[in-house]
Amino acid sequence: MLPNLLMYLVILLLPFYNEGPNTWEELPIYKQQVTNEDQWNLLLKQYVDAEGNVDYKALKNKEGKLDAYLEDLAQRVPDKNWTKAKTIAFYINLYNAATVKLIVKNYPLNSIGDLKNPWKKKWINQNGKILSLSEIEHSILRNMEEPRIHFAINCASISCPKLLNEAFEEATLEKQLDKAAKDFIRDSSKNIISKDEIRLSKIFDWYKKDFETDGSLIDYLNTYLESPINQEVKKGYLKYNWNLNETKS
Repeated sequence: MLPNLLMYLVILLLPFYNEGPNTWEELPIYKQQVTNEDQWNLLLKQYVDAEGNVDYKALKNKEGKLDAYLEDLAQRVPDKNWTKAKTIAFYINLYNAATVKLIVKNYPLNSIGDLKNPWKKKWINQNGKILSLSEIEHSILRNMEEPRIHFAINCASISCPKLLNEAFEEATLEKQLDKAAKDFIRDSSKNIISKDEIRLSKIFDWYKKDFETDGSLIDYLNTYLESPINQEVKKGYLKYNWNLNETKS
């Protein structure tokens, strides 16, 4: 009797030990009621490809799921008991989900720049306090003294760091931020780096001081490059492409 009971329990619990659900419908019903990043993970997995491009057209049909996640975040209040990693992950997810919502709500469009005041408009609810994307980035995340956030938040544009197709989480934040930094810096479509000359993303111009807290900008770049570049290398910046980071059908 006991072996049969154990076998029954194994069969019953087996689905919860796989790599995770691939669609919202596969998510166990009880988990749909849990306040966590499951719903954001599912949306990212379904509608964001490996290059960070988003199927906004298809995602518009699931806008209610995105709204539910933002409503979920609105009820959470980071406090002094939260770790720094948990707080950073929370605000990165909030920023990215809000940016995606902004595009989906106004889709179709060619660029986030087509919208009026997309970064400064206050509309993001955080426990009754209404924030703008700019406030989340500049007043909260940049004050966390973690320059890698610039490679994690996404502005829905081709020249932005790619939107990671998984939620940022406290337990994996260090690994996720490190990968985001390495991927962005080594991406030849974002930065052109050679021995004699470098042409960098405007992100390194706009937020230069964030990358120079422990040395020069070159020192920071060398942390993530396989072949270090010389401090005296000729430096310039690439034109930023604000076209939408949309999947091509």
